[in-house]
Amino acid sequence: MQFHIQPDSDIPASNQLFNQIRFAIASRQFPPGHRLPSTRQLAMQTGLHRNTISKVYRQLEETGLVEAQAGSGIYVRAQGHEGGTQLNSPTLEKYPQAYKIVQQSVDDLLKQGCSLNQARELFLAEIDWRLRCSARVLVTAPTQDIGVGELMARELEQSLCIPVQLVPMEELDRTLDRANSGTVVTSRYFIGEAEEIAAPKSVRVIPVDIYDYAGEIELIKDLPKDSCVGLVSLSTGLLRASEVIIHSLRGDDLLVVTAQMGDAYKLNALVRSARTIICDRASYPSVKMSIGAARDDLIRPPQIICIENYIGAKSINLLKRELGLD
Repeated sequence: MQFHIQPDSDIPASNQLFNQIRFAIASRQFPPGHRLPSTRQLAMQTGLHRNTISKVYRQLEETGLVEAQAGSGIYVRAQGHEGGTQLNSPTLEKYPQAYKIVQQSVDDLLKQGCSLNQARELFLAEIDWRLRCSARVLVTAPTQDIGVGELMARELEQSLCIPVQLVPMEELDRTLDRANSGTVVTSRYFIGEAEEIAAPKSVRVIPVDIYDYAGEIELIKDLPKDSCVGLVSLSTGLLRASEVIIHSLRGDDLLVVTAQMGDAYKLNALVRSARTIICDRASYPSVKMSIGAARDDLIRPPQIICIENYIGAKSINLLKRELGLD
């Protein structure tokens, strides 16, 4: 991923770089275990001072997205239970290696001094815990950006075909106190806060990767100078991050206008000024309705780019496996 910094911008360079790296991690362009560029490499690419880049890396480390390994570098953290192998109970005909896996696991427990009854209890306890966790899925996001939680919850209910409960981050602690078990799902943007709340309660947290917006980014790069692009979403945080990233790519070449789905005044102004509108699936009907209402005032209706997903497809498949829904 190439990082772009607008040196003359009102947005601090460190903020521009922080948002771009966090986006790369959240969209899995920088997957868990990926080594971030050295401060020297990034300084050569962006023109920023190495002290500024070190400050950004410390900020990323404080949010729990990366970790420093002495003498090696800065790496993207693996969080929650992602990537873990889940032991199911399939038939041997379908999974011929399953018996060997179970047998090896039992042998390892016996070597540790467990009796067969104790090994059985451990297996059953783990399976029962995972089943209970799968029975209740909680999506969480901060109240100030609960819109992104709504996006995740809508997509997960449709993809997983199970009930999903949306819980503001500020209420997650109380909600988990009332629940015996469950699985908390959140974006990597908020994984540090969610793990801090859930870990003491032995509740697993699974981070989801967001869609990488590669096609939309290429479209932004190719827009003519002085074009007006509109961004519409349920999520205020997504709008803010997108605005910063577009500014980092194009500077003052583009006029960016944003509106939340429920803000009719801003939305009506946006459809009258933007030639291209990028929106999430939840906002698409509102955008279409606003264009229809303003049709008599428009010389040419704006082009609408509807982003079908907020969560990446691979992340949905991983979540299905973790929840035993495959």
